[in-house]
Parts: sequence; structure tokens; C-alpha cells
Amino acid sequence: MPGIDKLPIEEALEDSPQTRSLLGVFEEDTAAISSYYHQLFQAMQRIYDAQNELSAATHLTSKLLKEYEKQRFPLGGDDEVMSSTLQQFAKVIDELSSCHAVLSTQLADAMMFPITQFKEKDLKEILTLKEVFQISSDDHDVAVNRYSRLSKKKENEKVKGEVMEDVYTSRKKQHQTVMHYFLALNTLQYKKKIALLEPLLGYMQAQISFFKLGSENLTQQWEDFLTNIGTSVQNVRREMDSEVDAMQQTIQDLEQASDMLYMPDPDPSKIPINRNLTRKAGYLNMRKYGRKTGLVSSTWDRQYFFTQGGNLMSQARGDVAGGLVMDIDNCSVMAVDCEDRRFCFQISSFDGKKVAILQADSRKDCEEWIATINNISKRIYLSDNPEETAARANQSALEAVTPSPSFQQRHESFRPSTQGRPRAARTSSQGSVGSDSPALSSLSLDSLVAPDTPIQFDIISPVCEEHATPAKNASQGRRTNPFGESGEPQSGDSEDSILHQLFIVRFLGSMEVKATESTDVIYETMRQILAARAIHNIFRMTESHLLVTCECLKLIDPQTQVTRLRFPLSGVVLCASHQENKRLFGFVLQTVGGRVDGRPVATCYIFESNNDGEKICDSVGLAKQIALHSEMDRKATQKQRELDKAKEKQQEELTKQKQIEKDLEEQSRLIAASSRPNPPAADGQFLVLSNSQSEDNDAGEESRKKEESEA
Repeated sequence: MPGIDKLPIEEALEDSPQTRSLLGVFEEDTAAISSYYHQLFQAMQRIYDAQNELSAATHLTSKLLKEYEKQRFPLGGDDEVMSSTLQQFAKVIDELSSCHAVLSTQLADAMMFPITQFKEKDLKEILTLKEVFQISSDDHDVAVNRYSRLSKKKENEKVKGEVMEDVYTSRKKQHQTVMHYFLALNTLQYKKKIALLEPLLGYMQAQISFFKLGSENLTQQWEDFLTNIGTSVQNVRREMDSEVDAMQQTIQDLEQASDMLYMPDPDPSKIPINRNLTRKAGYLNMRKYGRKTGLVSSTWDRQYFFTQGGNLMSQARGDVAGGLVMDIDNCSVMAVDCEDRRFCFQISSFDGKKVAILQADSRKDCEEWIATINNISKRIYLSDNPEETAARANQSALEAVTPSPSFQQRHESFRPSTQGRPRAARTSSQGSVGSDSPALSSLSLDSLVAPDTPIQFDIISPVCEEHATPAKNASQGRRTNPFGESGEPQSGDSEDSILHQLFIVRFLGSMEVKATESTDVIYETMRQILAARAIHNIFRMTESHLLVTCECLKLIDPQTQVTRLRFPLSGVVLCASHQENKRLFGFVLQTVGGRVDGRPVATCYIFESNNDGEKICDSVGLAKQIALHSEMDRKATQKQRELDKAKEKQQEELTKQKQIEKDLEEQSRLIAASSRPNPPAADGQFLVLSNSQSEDNDAGEESRKKEESEA
């Protein structure tokens, strides 16, 4: 006979929708078997009870046997050997049209007993196990739901222990119940054949022994046929016993191996985390969004998720097939901190238009999901050996995210420069990681961020002695910070700045970049930093206050008010926020003097804020505009002052020239007066000039000659 369809006992603990769907097929087959065997039992009961109607009952039995091939059994419906065998039985039964009372004992032992045992014992056992399985499954769902709702903030160890024990007990009970239920259903596929063939064989043997039919009724051919059927039944029984023993052994092995898997959050030291996966499946809780508002709600939906190529699929219990959740090629995935749930992570699609927040059952499961999706995002699953490729990629990422030991040295050249001018104003932040913009299509990832670029995850506060003296001399009335505040003099540029805006931010990381012409470099940096944090389980972030002024950006320690870092506004060439995750933003800072390979050194800084990142970028853009207008006003004022000075100097020259001309006219008049002859006096005597008058005339003459020579 052909192979028997079986339920996979090894997948009983996983309890996937596929297994549930297959279980539904077996249950449907059991219902069909129960219905069919009930009719067959009634037919044989009529043979046993009604001797007078034995002929009619035999005819009905023959009819049912003929209709076996028309029955739509979900399992084993195309068994031609079984159908042909039953057709031959039906033919023989048609020839036996009567029965006697003496057959009742033989029929009761050989025909009614096997089918009664199958109906009253085997089928009822299936129904009982089905009810127990349903109860244990419901108890397990309640326990898992209660465990998922454990509060993160108010964690009670006693309540947590009770909940985890409840999950362990319910999961173990469900697993054991499912395995025995599968065993009973698998065994039923053998018993249904035995329960069908044995009564018929007993019936025929009883008929043969009673009537002592001769060769005209039962030839040697029929005897050989019945012998073969008996041998087939014995073979099926032996095969069933062998399979039952094998399944029982499998159940014992699985119970021993699965004991630690019953715990919802197993110890990672006993079950290591596999970060080289490119396929994964399991139950996750997914946060729902409001249909009308589109806002995040507090409702979570538990479904079975699995990866299929570059797609993330989900399937609810009872569904025939899974549905697409989102395309995870070139997506970004990161662990997130949800207020009401633990072990959460967020997936953002490549175009930033779709975000999914999921919750795993354990930290191990959460980290494996993040690693798997990150590997799929890199399209590692398309390679010939995905696991080996993923291992190499993770090793490269481990080497690439080694923190730089001299983080402060990278900022020494970022001091404010009064001559610097921003290369570009703040660009629009409308975009997302991995967007197919024209700029990104013309730039490869290597042209944005150099491969194997180290990532800095921490801020090292600059405490330099060279700033201590200016801080003391700046103002004696200013308080000296004993915790290492940067000693830059708080000049009027910061204190008298028009713009002062303070934001609470958390530093995610920074890395050196190549391109500064497109905001795609910020999106790519976001993706690499978030992926590196997810791969290496870096969840700690340094919280700071970001002060935006018209001259600089400052990161200030919220507790000690120490200025951790100062970024000159003239060096900020790009600023953009993530389109979907509005709390993520970053900016690119370019040095004035430093150069590497003939290009200016540029570093991209990524932050997470409590506010909308777009507002922070708008504030930076406003500061740059105010600084630009202030610089233009300063230059215009300086130019006006220079014009006023030039006019004043010209006026002074003109006044001096007029005075010289006036003096020349006066001297000419005196010379003319002195050159005229002296008129005689009335008494005939001449006037005699005194020495002083003569000297004055001589002086006037010399002055006139001097002025003429100068002229």
C-alpha cells in the first residue's frame, strides 16, 4: 500500500500556522472517517440485528463499498489499491444475499467487535484529545499574553516568576498534548484501514465457515484474494506498530531536548544567538496603527511572522497562506525602547513610507530577528552561501565600528572661524534612508561614506588646559566651573546672539564622510550607525542639551552644564532629519583647514531628539540665515563708514584749498598795494616807511614767491 500521510511531531512545539493548517486537514479527514465509519457501522449493525433484513443490509454494505472511491477524503483519497480491493469485496458481498441466526455469534466476534472498538474507543479518543488540545492551547495563549503585558517600569520579581512559571507549565502541557494528539491522528490513518478491512474479513470468513460454500461459490481464486488481504492487514498493523514506536521515541527525545525552550526568555549562555541567519520564522507581537488617524495605538496583534526572500510575511491562525507585511530589501532595523513592552524593534522600509514596530518573546529572539533582517537588507540571501557571507559581513561590521581613541583630536580643527562661510544653506529634510532620489542614483555608497570607516558612539568631553587661562581672564565675576567646562570666553557673540534655542538630544554616533553635496550622505550614515548599534547591541546613548545660536552649536552636559563639544555654525554644511522616524536627525560638519586626499575633512553626526528633528534642522537653518544677514549688515555698515570717512576727508581737502586761495588773494592785494608810489605830503615832504613795514613787505614778497613755486 502507498505511504501514509503523517503530521510532523517535530513541529508540534513551533505550532506554526502551516502546522495548524495541516492539523485542520487531518481533523477534517477524521470527521469524514467518523461519518463514513458511522454509516458502515450502522450497516453492519443491521446485519447483526436483523437476520430477516440481512440481505438488504448486505446490499447496502456493498453499495457503501462501491462508493468508497467517490468519497472525498483529504488524505488517501487517491488510494487505487484500496479502492480496487473494496470493489472486489463489494462484488462478493452482492453474491451473499442471506444470513442465518447462527452467524450472529461469529458476526459479533469477527465483524462487530473491531468496528465497535474503532468507533467507541479510537474515534472518541481523538475527540477527547482534540478538546484537551484546545483547552491547553487557550491556556498557553492566555499565559503568553499575560507575559507579554509585563510592565517594564514596575517589575515585580514575584509576579514575573509566577507569570514565567505559568508560561512554562502551559507551554509544556500544550506541547505534550499536541504530540499525543498528533500521534493519535497519525495512528488513525492506519487504524481506519484496519477497522475497515478486519470486519469485512471476519464477515467473509464467517460466511464461508457457515455455508461451507463449494467451488461454485468460493473458488480458490477468492481464497487467495482473501489470504492476500489478510496478509496486507497484518503488514499494515506491523507498519503501524513500527511507526508508533518511532513516534513515541521521537516524543521522548523532543521532550528532553525542548525542556529549556519552554522558558519564554532562555539563558543566552545555554542557547547562543545566531547572527548569521538569512531566514527566520516565529510569533511576534505587532503594534497596530489607527485606521483613521494613522497614529500609533497601544494595541498589539500577535501573528506568525516569517521571511520569504526579501519580504517579511505574516500569517494568522486559520489563514491558508501568509500576507506581505513589507519589503525589507535595503530597509533599516533597530532596537527601540517602547514604554509598555520589552524586546521591541522597529523596521523602516527602504523608501521610509512604512514602519513596523514588533515585539519578540525574548532578548535572544529579538537580536536574532534584528540580525536576520539586517542580513536580508544587505541582500545576502541572494548569495550562494548566505550564512558564510553573513558571517563575513558581520565580522567586517565588527571591525568597522571599533571606536576611535582620539575623538577629541578630530574636533580640534573645528574651532570657530570668522572668515568661514557655509558652503550651502540647510537643505530640505524631506527624504528617507535608501530613497531612490536622483542624487543617490548618481552616487554610490562608497562615494558617500568610505568603507570600513570607524564609528564613534560616545562623546568625550574636551577638558583642555589651554582654555583655562582665558576663562579666568574673561570676567572675574563669571563663575568657574570645576567640572571641566570648556574655557572659551563667553564673548558677546554667544550671549548677545539673537537666536537661543535649547533641545534635548541623545548622541547616536558619528563617522567621517566623503560627500557633502547631498543629504543622502546623512541618510546613509544613519543607516550604518543604526545597523552597527543593532549588530553589537549598543543601546546606551549619551543625553545632552543642544544649544543653537547664530554662531555655533553646543552640546552641553544637562547636569554639570559643561560644554562637551562646540561646532562652529560656519562649518555646518548639511542638516537633515529622517522622514519617517521624525526624532532622528543629523548634520555634516566640515573643517576649514584640514584636508585628506585633497578634500576637506567632513564628519556626519547623528542624534535622536525628544522633539521633531525637523524643528531642530529648521532652527539650524534659521541660525545660518540670521548669521548670513548679520554678516551682510556688518559689511554694509563697514562700507558706509568707509564712504563717510572718504567724504569727510574730501571736504577737509576742499576747505583747505579754499583757505589757500583766500590767502593767495590777500597776499596779491598786499603786494599790489606795496608796489604803488608813495604820494607826497601836503608840505612837500615824502613818507618814510618804518623798518617793520619794510620787513612785512619783504615777508609778503617771499611768501608770495613761495606760494607761486609750490603752485
